[in-house]
Amino acid sequence: ISRASPNLAFVPACLPPDPVDVEELQRFVSNSKRLFVMTGAGISTESGIPDYRSEGVGLYARTDRRPIQHAEFVRSASARQRYWARNFVGWPQFSSHQPNRAHLVLRDWEKLGKLHWLVTQNVDALHAKAGSQRMTELHGCTHRVFCLGCGDQILRSKLQEHFEALNPTWKAEAFGVAPDGDVFLTDEQVRNFQVPACRKCGGILKPDVTFFGDTVSREKVDFVHQRLAESDSMLVAGSSMQVYSGYRFALAAREKQLPIAILNIGPTRLDHFASLKLNSRCGELLPLIV
Repeated sequence: ISRASPNLAFVPACLPPDPVDVEELQRFVSNSKRLFVMTGAGISTESGIPDYRSEGVGLYARTDRRPIQHAEFVRSASARQRYWARNFVGWPQFSSHQPNRAHLVLRDWEKLGKLHWLVTQNVDALHAKAGSQRMTELHGCTHRVFCLGCGDQILRSKLQEHFEALNPTWKAEAFGVAPDGDVFLTDEQVRNFQVPACRKCGGILKPDVTFFGDTVSREKVDFVHQRLAESDSMLVAGSSMQVYSGYRFALAAREKQLPIAILNIGPTRLDHFASLKLNSRCGELLPLIV
């Protein structure tokens, strides 16, 4: 994985890391004993997964598509049918994405005892694939599915088999890929797609992710706050921090007067109070830090 060339199709243009930036981030990391790291979609773009907000290459810049809202998924059978049909087509490619050098570096920092806790806003499982263990998936993970009725869990890969069994002759060609693993299909393509119910109670199956308009559980938020309280510095990698569920932890870090470093191409919500802001690719700069 570490030798593979990065996929830059969804990475905004930026200059190579400045030696001064490398030096400053090296000093920041060296001074940290219990580093709290938060990652966003910008750490996975080099693995070929687009983000939402990057200028020119993010989903919002390229299309007028918007991710599904939690309330719409829960109340509308047709919305669920559309979501799962698109997800079914996109799953083989999305699930095959592999960690890039940035994921591997953070795993190595954990092994060395440098990284105290990692919180990712991503749902792509790339940190888990890389081997990170001291980690919280803030918004869940697309590789797990659960029932809204009884709470029963199933692996997304297993659900793919159920989809195939229910839709043996259904085929659809995808038009473009979105950040959370689905693809773009027409209403006509979606119309005959069959969606399985929970095998235990017949309830609604939903990916184990926090959709837009939903909230992260209080237990998970409290847990992350505890890990932050044990930390002595915060690094944000690949996130503009526009979503409050992640931004709240940067506000808490500022309140505790922890030094905050940001590694992200383009502006972020923290720029005005960060100790250090670096405008580079995560997979290009992080491996330079020892």
